[in-house]
Amino acid sequence: MVRIRLRRTGSRHQPSYRVVAADKESPRDGKFLEILGHYNPRTEPSTIVLKEDRIYDWMSKGAQPSDSVVKIFNSVGLLERFERFKAGEEVETLVAEAEKIYEERNIDPRTRRDSDS
Repeated sequence: MVRIRLRRTGSRHQPSYRVVAADKESPRDGKFLEILGHYNPRTEPSTIVLKEDRIYDWMSKGAQPSDSVVKIFNSVGLLERFERFKAGEEVETLVAEAEKIYEERNIDPRTRRDSDS
């Protein structure tokens, strides 16, 4: 079974994550099938970049998102758009709508939540 889950990257005490499609049996930072985006919780607001068309493809093939990935998807409204995709709406319109949402977040990746000075 394929899971959409987080794969930890970054150095000690500075975690960032990749959103990947991986086999359920593979280790957290082990073999994966495809990179679907990235997530950095250390910025304010959190940096979330997703390839929504690929996520729709994997989920339509039966991939299950993990609990932490579901929270990320809900924060950007991806699951609602996926329901509209299943209802027959075009992928291009959904991806264009998602890109507008990502642009509105206007995140500087250098911004940090903690104040390590």
